Amino acid sequence: MMGAGKTAVGTALARHLSVPFLDADEELVRAAQMSIAEIFARDGEPFFRARETEVLGRLLSGPPAVLSTGGGAFLSEVNRRLIAERGVSVWLKADLDLLWQRVRHKTTRPLLRTANPRATLAELYAARVPIYALADIAVEAEPDLSVEAMAEKVMGALGRHGDLGEEGEA
Repeated sequence: MMGAGKTAVGTALARHLSVPFLDADEELVRAAQMSIAEIFARDGEPFFRARETEVLGRLLSGPPAVLSTGGGAFLSEVNRRLIAERGVSVWLKADLDLLWQRVRHKTTRPLLRTANPRATLAELYAARVPIYALADIAVEAEPDLSVEAMAEKVMGALGRHGDLGEEGEA
């Protein structure tokens, strides 16, 4: 979900694993030469989701890395299959209150540009949680947990799941 800490925790995790950190949304923005909000406004969500799948496929075909996807990417069965074939999916599981605390002042969330963004977030959360639960690994976020501590928690979960190779690669 937006606000779960994908970028911050992913960057720290990549540092721990000595692999690059890739952000699918950033790659999409670079390719389109416009912001996600601009893509949504100009071309709509279906267009954005199609480009997102293309970018994910390209990034997942590259060398080992920690890859952060946008909150809606995992909703697509095609994307989940791509991730399952080429990587390990990790859900940074944060409760609704924590997510709201993290995103409520952000203006860069096109899906929250509604009359009642808290209610919209709650609806997205309710709809997405059952799909996020399909991830290979779920790691519980806590309000007082630092980014580094969360990255260590993810490392531990990957190790227990058997997804860390000899060189620490996931």
